[in-house]
Amino acid sequence: MPEPKASTDIAAMSFEDALRELEQIVHKLEAGDVPLEDSIRIYERGAALKAHCEKKLKEAELKVEKIVLGPDGPKGVERADDL
Repeated sequence: MPEPKASTDIAAMSFEDALRELEQIVHKLEAGDVPLEDSIRIYERGAALKAHCEKKLKEAELKVEKIVLGPDGPKGVERADDL
């Protein structure tokens, strides 16, 4: 399993990349063979990745909620930024 890139800026990560790294962190912590200081460091990064994923999901949810329905089904999408 590749080492998570702690230097990667979380805000610039896609949802998929952040989720993949978060899963790697969970597996490492569950294995229990990580030194305490490293566990704390990667746990903190995991918490930041989790928050980033939640933000990305919320943004996607808002976009889905903005789908405008016409008589024949969806007629377009309004960007969540237009709220």
